[in-house]
Parts: sequence; C-alpha cells; structure tokens
Amino acid sequence: MTLIPTILCGGAGSRLWPVSRELHPKPFIRLADGQSLLQKAWLRGAVLPDVAETLTVTNRELFFKTEDEYREVAAIPGSRINRFILEPFGRNTAPAIAAAALQVAATHGEEACLLVLAADHLIADQTAFAFAVTQAMQLATQGKLVTFGIQPDMPETGYGYIEADIDSPLLAGGITSDSAALPPSRMASSFSEGLGGRAGYPVLRFVEKPNLEKAKEYLASGRYLWNSGMFCFQAGFMLREMEQHCPAILEATRACMAQSRIAEGKGFSQLDLDATTFRLVPDESIDYAVMEKSRNVAVVPCNIGWSDIGSWTALGDLTAPDAQGNRIEGEVVLHDVSNCYIQSNQRMVGAVGVKDLVIIDTPDAVLIADRSCAQDVKHLYARLKADGHEAHRLHCTVHRPWGTYTVLEEGKQFKIKRIEVKPGASLSLQMHHHRSEHWIVVSGMARVVNGQQELFVNTNESTYIPAGHKHRLENPGLLNLVMIEVQSGEYLGEDDIVRFEDIYGRTEK
Repeated sequence: MTLIPTILCGGAGSRLWPVSRELHPKPFIRLADGQSLLQKAWLRGAVLPDVAETLTVTNRELFFKTEDEYREVAAIPGSRINRFILEPFGRNTAPAIAAAALQVAATHGEEACLLVLAADHLIADQTAFAFAVTQAMQLATQGKLVTFGIQPDMPETGYGYIEADIDSPLLAGGITSDSAALPPSRMASSFSEGLGGRAGYPVLRFVEKPNLEKAKEYLASGRYLWNSGMFCFQAGFMLREMEQHCPAILEATRACMAQSRIAEGKGFSQLDLDATTFRLVPDESIDYAVMEKSRNVAVVPCNIGWSDIGSWTALGDLTAPDAQGNRIEGEVVLHDVSNCYIQSNQRMVGAVGVKDLVIIDTPDAVLIADRSCAQDVKHLYARLKADGHEAHRLHCTVHRPWGTYTVLEEGKQFKIKRIEVKPGASLSLQMHHHRSEHWIVVSGMARVVNGQQELFVNTNESTYIPAGHKHRLENPGLLNLVMIEVQSGEYLGEDDIVRFEDIYGRTEK
C-alpha cells in the first residue's frame, strides 16, 4: 500500500523562546546531535516501507528554510519526491489535513495512506514507531481514522488524553475483555502489555488537558493514553468523513486549491495556496472538526519514546546531568550551582549560588526562568509580540531563499551585516530609496549588477552601491559567498526595498 508521510510544520515559537521565534519555530531547533526536530520528523517517515513521497504542509515564509533542512539529510535510502503545500498564514490542522488528503487522493488515489506527523516531536524508538505505523495502516484499510496514543507514565496535565475501549481490541495481540475484571492497577499493567503497536482499540472519547486530580484518575484507570497528535488514514476515507462532519472546511479548501499555483521541478512539487480564498477556510483543529465527531476512530497504543518537547525543562532533560544535576550546553563556568539547565552557543555563561534555573543565551536575548515556571515563557513571547518587538519574530541571523544575513551592529544612520549567499543563488534586482551600501567580499566571488555596470568582485575586493541605483548580488561559484555589507542613510528598515526582478516570486504586483 502507498504511504505518504505528511509533516505539519509551523508553530508560533512561543514556548521555547528565545531560541524559537515566529520565523524560526520549534521544528528548526537543533538538538545535541546536530539534527533539527524537523529533520528527524522527515527521516522518521522517509525510511518507512512503501513510501512514495513525503508531503509537507508549512507556511510560505518557512518554505526555503524547510527545503534547506531536508537538503541536508535527503541522501538517504527510502526518500522520494518532496511535495509541499504552502499556506499564506495558519488556519489550524483541519484545513492543512484537508489540503493534504485532497492532494494525495489526486496524485496517488483515494486508497493511499497518509501518515500525519508533527514536525516538532521527538521519537526515540524508530523500530517501535515503524511497527505502530504498520498496525495503523492495517486499521486504516478497515475504514478507520487512526490516532497514536502514548502510554502515560505520570499524571501529565499538559497533554490531551484519549479514552480507549480496551475491552474491544481491533487487532490480534491486545488485551481481552477478561481484563475488565482486573483492579485498576492490574488493568493499567495489562493495557501496557498491549502497547508497542501490538493492538488497536476503538476510541470512546477525546479529553482536553485535565487538572491534576483528573490526570491521576486517568492514569489509574488504565483506559487512557496521551494524545500524540499523529494520525494515519486513507485519503478517500478522511475526505468522506470531512464531507460528513466539516463540509465547510473541505469545500473551502477544495475551492482554494483550484485557485492556487503549482510549481514542479526535479524531485519536488510545490502547491502555493491562494491567500484570498484560503482566508475563507474555517480555522479549526482536526480533533474538533473530525476526530471527536467520527464514529470510526481507532487508537494504536504505543511506547515509542515520544515527547512533544513542550518546554525548556523537557528540552533540557535530553541532556545528561552532571553530579549536581546541572544540564549544560555550551561554555559555562559554575560555582555552587545545582539543578540548572544552561544553554549558550556563543558566549561564556557564569553562574554562582543559584539552583533550579533555566538560563538560555542567544545573540540578542537572554532568558532566565525558574524551572517550575518553564511553561510560562509563552507569556514573554506574547508581550514582545503585543509590543511589536522584533525579538518575537526574528533572530539576528535571518534566513532568506538565497541564504542568510546577520546584523552585526546597528547605530544611528548605519547598519553592518554579514551576508552569506548559497552557490548559484541570486538576490533580486532591487533598489533602495534611503540608503547606500558598501559590499566587501570576505570569501568567494560575487557577480554584481550596479546600475548599468556588471562586474565580478573577488575576495578582499569591494564595491559601492549608491542610493537609487538598481543592483543585484549573485553567487556564481561552487562555494558559499560571504560578504560584509555596511549600510548608511537616514532610514535603514528592511521595507526600503523595491524589487524589479526576483526568481523567488517576490516582486511587487
């Protein structure tokens, strides 16, 4: 059977600020092994049997960043074409899954299975995950919308829960109705024996995040699993369920896709959703729109080493502690410090006489929080966003389709940037009204259009772009082009740009 791993990549970047930002959300955070959560999600799906292609639904502004992430890990057995659906803005998971199901049905037929994965979760046991997917696909062919339930090991209040009908296993290898006579502690143990993808069960209900008392009840009953937010279903069956339970979402998404642009090339396909019609699509989660209403939902319980990395505490727990319980990433000097998580990728951090803290240092922002309040970091993000502060949206290093730029220093009427352009990439033919620019090539070679002149600028050479001149920067070489840009003028905002030609479709209409 054809399997399409479908990755939903987005998020606001609020819970892991200041490393995550609106344009650098959690999926792009790199772990200690150098891979991002997004790369791990892509690899997780790409290596499964019967994969025809991978499909990613993401924001248009994150497309080139996502493509770069995949390019780093794409040389792997099992990988096929990368297909993208690009949203102009977020509309929750139901529209994203509707678009994905419509796309897969049109490309591979209604019987093809979608495996919907979050881009920002961590799964430690790939073997157990693959086995759970096999069981989910089996249930999907029987006309089920399948979700993956995680065996709870604590009364967690930060997750939604799934109540399973453990008396009615759908696949061989699960527990039987005899377990109903067991006391709660034995029932929970018996339920856990059906985990690891060895059984599937009908879903009785989905439950929102509970309070602690309820969470303890759920854990003791042995009937509840954490809702992982991962799904498996046949494209046609999901579309028929959406026709029944959320027809407005399905029809609005279908109408939007009919008005959207498709671009295809070697190894990729890109559907760019039309912003005007996409705005008419209702904003709802797939849980609320379909899963909570359908009578054809099953859960595959699994023990796969799953975490949604929902806080700095959870991320810090991935790092081994020292003898004092400190978890350290980067260059740190400590005296009388215990049970702290400290991360710094550039500067040295010193700490004295503190405990139970989270300290996160980035080039333009520092977070200091009590470990017990790690979930409240989102309030800082909300405040920055409400105040219009750029620190909620961007890092000092900003990703663009052609490469990156980093603001090194900024003052009155000047700004200094480090610009890195990928091989073969080109910035737009553009002009600035209020600023002039000096370009100094540090490494590589630049092809430059400067007014009516075209020239090559080599390492240790420079050129000057007066305000009002049409100009373009291109890297014609095989290595990255690195240069320093010094801007000067009365206004240095990023919106002082007029694009005349652009290979990435960003010219003004």
